[in-house]
Amino acid sequence: MHSDHPFTMPAATPTPAATATNAMPVTTSTARAAGDAERLGATAAFVREQDTSVLLSRVLPGLDGPELRALTDQCRFAHAAVLVFPPDEPTLRTELTACGLADTRAQPSVVVRERLAARHRRKPEDLDVRILRPLVRGPAGEPRAVEVFALTVPPGSELSGIAAEERRLDREAHLAFDVVRPDPLVLRGLLASFARHGAAADGGGYNPHEDGTVFYFTAPADTKTAYRRVELYASGDHRDVLTEHLGRAHAPVGPAGQTDASGPGETLLWLLTGAWTTQALAACATLRLPEAMNRHTGVDSAELARTVGADPQGLATLLRYLAMLGVVREGPDGFRLTGVGALLDEDAPGSMRPLALMYGGPFYQSFAHLTHTVRSGRPGFEHLYGENHFDHFARDPELAALFDRSMVSSAAMFDALPAHPVLTAAATAPGRPRTVVDIAGGTGELLGRVLTAHPTLRGILLERPQVLAAARTYLAATGVGGRCDYRAGDFADVPPGGDVYILSRVLHDWDDDRCRTILRHCAEAMPEHADLLIVERLLPDGATPSLATAWDLHMMCNTGGRERTAGHYAGLLDEHGLELVGHTPLALGAHALHARRR
Repeated sequence: MHSDHPFTMPAATPTPAATATNAMPVTTSTARAAGDAERLGATAAFVREQDTSVLLSRVLPGLDGPELRALTDQCRFAHAAVLVFPPDEPTLRTELTACGLADTRAQPSVVVRERLAARHRRKPEDLDVRILRPLVRGPAGEPRAVEVFALTVPPGSELSGIAAEERRLDREAHLAFDVVRPDPLVLRGLLASFARHGAAADGGGYNPHEDGTVFYFTAPADTKTAYRRVELYASGDHRDVLTEHLGRAHAPVGPAGQTDASGPGETLLWLLTGAWTTQALAACATLRLPEAMNRHTGVDSAELARTVGADPQGLATLLRYLAMLGVVREGPDGFRLTGVGALLDEDAPGSMRPLALMYGGPFYQSFAHLTHTVRSGRPGFEHLYGENHFDHFARDPELAALFDRSMVSSAAMFDALPAHPVLTAAATAPGRPRTVVDIAGGTGELLGRVLTAHPTLRGILLERPQVLAAARTYLAATGVGGRCDYRAGDFADVPPGGDVYILSRVLHDWDDDRCRTILRHCAEAMPEHADLLIVERLLPDGATPSLATAWDLHMMCNTGGRERTAGHYAGLLDEHGLELVGHTPLALGAHALHARRR
């Protein structure tokens, strides 16, 4: 209920769909004839009747099952917006009352006024646009609103042409959903889900007066409503996430490869600077800039250069680039960290510093041999270092430790996994304690979370001998080491007799033949009642932008592995008598795939 504020930067909005379903109160075709009272009444009725889950599935076709349930838990339908053109304020009040909409205070609408002025080449001060948010109740009595934008158009006014065109095209009509628990991980997951189902980033902004952040989308081309704009509203200051969203909204190349008005040459130049971004982030981490900065107080670049031992001019140039990326923010008092930049602090919760050092170090160097990979089908890492990356890391303990820490950097994808129904059912099953077997579970980050969340469960960690020492230390520190057994071995040594088996970020390291071998060992070890949980990023079935598409290229070049679609995993599982029951979205673009014996 907070889409209008002075810092919003929406892009141009497509017109509503030419056809509509009953999910739109007034369709484009009827809008020409419908008066403001009819449009207000229809919008109010629409807001009162909608179920959040059903509406989400219509806005984002293809959204269903666990992902739809997850989105319904994370956001709720809040309002629909309509632009009306009363001759004066008393007429507007009368029409609102006739529609059962409570009288509410009107405020100036800066954003809609400026959009109308830009579209119709008028001076903003000539357009008296107000915003009202009368409350209504949803099907279960939940509070919602009709967001009413009102441009006063007296009889015979020269603004009548604007009113006629805007009624016909309904450019300001939109749907809005409020985010229930707006932490950055939830927000990024929601934005990724919208993008995965075809919604295109279309601007947004932060309103310091309301302390709220709004994210705009253009609805997918095959949306089942006639609303062409969708809004996500998150209370609080989320400008770091907003920066990423706005980058997608104004990116030179869109999801389908469209170029912007600057032309293909400039588009290509921006794309060619991707390597510079990786190295700028790695330099930021290496210099430990985040440790020398904070999010609340700025620091002068010259002072920062003295602190980290850098050339003042060189650091100032790097900081300007990092500010463009949204890693730092420049203000009157100097540079300060954003939430994105804070993740490069080694001591920050969920620190991603090790990832920056890996992607800017050995994996960056191996990517220089991507052409070799594409030509030969062999990993560029092996071409550069003469051995696969697991063997190479085993020979370099310091590099191996960095790799293990980089894996922990993405552990936020595990946040929701302990609540998976498979693990909850095992934890609450009567009788003997159930056992969770984490295969190639690294230093125990995931297993530790599962055992902490479920004190009745026991764990077995299967890993390489050189990793188990660090795992013992970590799990002992989390207080669950006493419920965990440690097995040194490889995939041929999967322990039998477990109740839940976990393969987290394992299968994407390998080609299909090696995956078949791993799954065969799992199937042979699993009792009839056991469940298998696989944590991986899933390739989209179409051309939707996805982190998995980028990681697919990364795995091919560095490990010889690949990301896969859910259908691909289902086929591999089927070969070993296992059935893919379903999959649930996790943070950072990951999914938990659940398999059982057929």
